[in-house]
Amino acid sequence: MTTALITGSTAGIGAAFARRLAADGHNLVLVARDTKRLREQATELHDRHGIEAEVLTADLSTDEGIAAVEERLSDPRNPVDLLVNNAGFGNKGRYLEVPMADELTMLKVHCEAVLRLTTAAIESMRPRGRGGVVNVASVAAFVPRGTYGASKAWVVQFTQGAAKDLADSGVRLMALCPGLVRTEFHQRAGMGTDNIPKWMWLDADKLVAAALSDLARGKSLSIPDPRYKAMMGVVKVTPRALIGGITSRTGRKYGPR
Repeated sequence: MTTALITGSTAGIGAAFARRLAADGHNLVLVARDTKRLREQATELHDRHGIEAEVLTADLSTDEGIAAVEERLSDPRNPVDLLVNNAGFGNKGRYLEVPMADELTMLKVHCEAVLRLTTAAIESMRPRGRGGVVNVASVAAFVPRGTYGASKAWVVQFTQGAAKDLADSGVRLMALCPGLVRTEFHQRAGMGTDNIPKWMWLDADKLVAAALSDLARGKSLSIPDPRYKAMMGVVKVTPRALIGGITSRTGRKYGPR
């Protein structure tokens, strides 16, 4: 049986990955900050699917938390075959409205942790000639819309560049760019979502199924929904200055408040 390590596993997209991978027979290493929720999740997945679910409490906004996950990924006795870097969060407010400490914490989780954990995983996977890494980004990576989008743009560029460098290694890397998904993300950031149209919301379980299919096909970028693929296709051919104005107005109209 193979083993998958998922950060931010207790809610949203991370929990959907855990459910799907457990159902497919993978053992799991579940990583999050809340030990109680992790243990409850591990017990449920073990009882339902008969897999082994290991719990690792770690705060990826700290060096100690990142180092703990790096150590687990580097353990040659218990190798990890798939890493899902899913942990992340949003800050409420525009640039200069968010405290600098919060902005730096976001970069720590979205960029530094992704870089360090991806590196630890690949250094263990490459000698075995197999493995996979899914770095969860966002369609926000493709539009000029604040610090969150900028951090996710880094995730996309880093992942696709690393995928090219490792093309002949047997290790696959993919940036996953979902649109809006009903999770705890907005609630934790104190953002309201009542003003967002229903058609923009995605189902986390369907999203994960599409993402794993794209990973199996060797894609380095996954936008797992036809609606958002079409929207991003328009973004690619639209001048950046115009996109910036549109996303700013759209954010004020439909964005979390």
